[in-house]
Order: sequence, then C-alpha cells, then structure tokens
Amino acid sequence: MVDESKTMTQSISPAATRLGWIGTGVMGTSMCGHLIKAGYRVTVFNRTAAKAQPLLEAGARWADSPAAVARQSDIVFTMVGFPSDVRQTYLGTGGVLEGSAPRAIIVDMTSSQPSLAMEIAEAAKVCGVVAMDAPVSGGDIGAREARLSIMVGGEEAAFQQLEPLWGLMGKVIQHHGGPGAGQHCKLTNQILVGGLMVSLCEALLYAYRSGADLEKVLTSVSSGAAGSWSLSNLGPRILRGDFAPGFYVEHFVKDLGIALEESQRMGLALPGVETAERLYRILQQQGHGRLGTQSLILGLAKLNQVELPFAAKRGVGG
Repeated sequence: MVDESKTMTQSISPAATRLGWIGTGVMGTSMCGHLIKAGYRVTVFNRTAAKAQPLLEAGARWADSPAAVARQSDIVFTMVGFPSDVRQTYLGTGGVLEGSAPRAIIVDMTSSQPSLAMEIAEAAKVCGVVAMDAPVSGGDIGAREARLSIMVGGEEAAFQQLEPLWGLMGKVIQHHGGPGAGQHCKLTNQILVGGLMVSLCEALLYAYRSGADLEKVLTSVSSGAAGSWSLSNLGPRILRGDFAPGFYVEHFVKDLGIALEESQRMGLALPGVETAERLYRILQQQGHGRLGTQSLILGLAKLNQVELPFAAKRGVGG
C-alpha cells in the first residue's frame, strides 16, 4: 500500500494534471466541458460513444473503457446513472480501479449509495488510490452555468487539493466528512426536493383548475414565503410545456428509493418521502421515466382526469 502522506503532493494545473471523465449525460457533458474550456487535457468515456461527440469536438480524447480513461489520467471524475453503473464503472472488469495508478484520485459525482461510496473508498485505499464521493445539485441549468452545489465526502487533503477543479463546476462546495458523507448530504437534498416537487405540481394543478392566470400566480407566489429554486426554474418550464430533463424521473425514483432505504436503516419513518417516491414511481410506470422531474404534473393531471393545455401542445398528454 502507498504511504498516504505522499498521495497529496502534486499541485493541480492544466499544464501538469491529466483529467478523465466518464459519463456524458445531461449534466456530465456541461461539467466536463468547463474543465476542457479551462485548458485541461481530458480523456472521456461513455457507454454510448455518440453522446461524447460534443466533448471530442471541444478537444477531449476518447478512451475505450473506464480502465483506459484511468490509465491516462491523474484524476478521474464519473457521472453515471445508477448504483449498479457506479459499481461496474469502478469495481468491475475494465473498471477505473483496474487502470488507476497509485496516488491517483477518483471522484464519483453520481447520486448513489453512501455504503457503495465507502466500499469504493476501501477498495481504492488498497490500491494506493484516493476515492471521493461528490454528488451535485442544480440540474442542467446549474451544470451549464457552473453554479452547482457540490457535496463532498472523502479525505480532507484531497478535497482541498481539488479546489481548482471544484470551482470550475460549482459555486457552493462543501466537505461533509469521510467516504459516503457527500452522498448522505445529497440524499438530504433529494428529500427536500421530493416534497417541493409534489407541492409545486399540486399547487399549479390547483391554480389551473381554479381558472387562475398561471403566469400571474407564479409571479405572486415566487416572491413570497413559498418561493424556491424549483418554483422559479421549473414552474415556468411546466407552463411552456417543457418537460425535458434537468434531472430524469427514473434517477429521482432511484434517489428517493435510496433515501427510504437509508432512513429505514436509521429507524426513521419519513411518510413524505414515501409519498413522493410512490408518485414518481407511478409516473415512471406511465412511461415518463426519461422526462424531467417537473413532469410529475402530468401524472397528477391524469390522476384527476384534468387535461392540461401546456401538456397537450407538446404532445405528451395528461
């Protein structure tokens, strides 16, 4: 095993540091793009190669597997979908740890299980590698504008060393403790968002059914006690009939499921999370898993047999 005191010595800069990025989805593409624009040499991999094309055109290099990315990188970031994807990406055949050299740093920015983050950190330590979990909040808008909230778990020294890179992707960056601590913070975030989204969609459905002018309603309530990021950013999307994903329904179902698993392990009863998870699971079963979380209003409209004009005009129906 490598002496840990020697793992955090190299300063990070575009000239000295090779980066790797795995996962070029809705958020990952923008986040990786900021690193490329800052002058870093980045090697990328994605299961669907075509989705990495914008980054390749911006100057990234392609690798054929997570292990191949790791072999060409000092620091590897991942932003994939589900815990099973995280496990395969890091611990599977051809995974990141297979290709990582001692003293490398690996950072999973996927919303995943705290226990898996701890497992990866232990496996990495045996290889002399530092593993961190750093899930984010802010959706596609935050990713594009580099205004994400980044919640980090792992070694304090590694967190501080990566400061130049955190700042290229986010505005609020906090270290929450050891491995898994970042994931616990993200689950806290998702518990909050779950309740907010149910309230937002129910409120707009109520306002619509009452005959109110929804534009005026949004203006009035956004500046009052009910104001929130979700209301200000996703409310207008709903009224435009824009259900494109800033965060996929299927990923939100996954996160709320993990939150329920963790709360049960802690002996907590969280009926609000149970309600949100059930509503989003029904929405997914209706075929809306690849839409954004704001599409919950479609499921609620169907439940109430209400036809929404902003849903019909986009052809997704209620």
